[in-house]
Amino acid sequence: MNTILLDENNGIATLTFNRPEVFNAMSEDLILALREITTALVKRTDIRVLILKGAGKAFLAGGDVGMFHQRKNDPTFAATIKPLGDALHDSIVAIRTMPFPVIAEIHGACAGAGVSIAVACDFAIAADVATFNTAYTKIGLSPDGGSTWFLPRMVGMKKAAELIMLADSIDAATAQQIGVINRVVAAEALGGEVAALAKRLGSGATHAFANAKKLLNQSFETPMRTHLDNEINLFASCAATHDFKEGVTAFVEKRKPVFRGN
Repeated sequence: MNTILLDENNGIATLTFNRPEVFNAMSEDLILALREITTALVKRTDIRVLILKGAGKAFLAGGDVGMFHQRKNDPTFAATIKPLGDALHDSIVAIRTMPFPVIAEIHGACAGAGVSIAVACDFAIAADVATFNTAYTKIGLSPDGGSTWFLPRMVGMKKAAELIMLADSIDAATAQQIGVINRVVAAEALGGEVAALAKRLGSGATHAFANAKKLLNQSFETPMRTHLDNEINLFASCAATHDFKEGVTAFVEKRKPVFRGN
């Protein structure tokens, strides 16, 4: 069975973590497949939205603790972790630099690296029964996957320390309240809600979304003057697109724009 499935339909790609028997825990095969797929998607110009979801009862339950236990006395285990972590991190960078929006569709458990992947996405929609747990410290690990980078920016330093060090589970409503996810919906409505958002984003001005994503990524590290310069440079690049011409024409004509994504 493929550990990750990829489907595409009308510019919307859906990546499904596919180890449902272990709540999509991340095996070596899954991590390497995730890097291969996400780094390829970064280069695609025909994709306008990516959805990440999990097969079965969970979004993604983090690392494969069963495998960790089997290898806990293996003297080579620690050395093999680094290349896999690098592969995971290549995927996180790919998600953040994809020139189109990425949506996490979260149901069931979202733990460990699952949280890291969810917070790396541009949007996260969760079922009301979803749960979130950074989990790492419960098995004597510090986090990977970027959660220590994303969470302080989302929830503040003290709340991030609480989420990571205490590693208590939080429900979807709490995750929304503290800014980890965007929306909570009834479990039976999750697929429809994500599909509607993907359709809305997929019919939007993709070049403008890509530029906005670049600016958001840079905003915490770039000096204000430099950031303002970057803003106007990317603004000008949007002004040279078909979608800009269509957008202002539609506004003047009082109709809905038909964006092509370029």
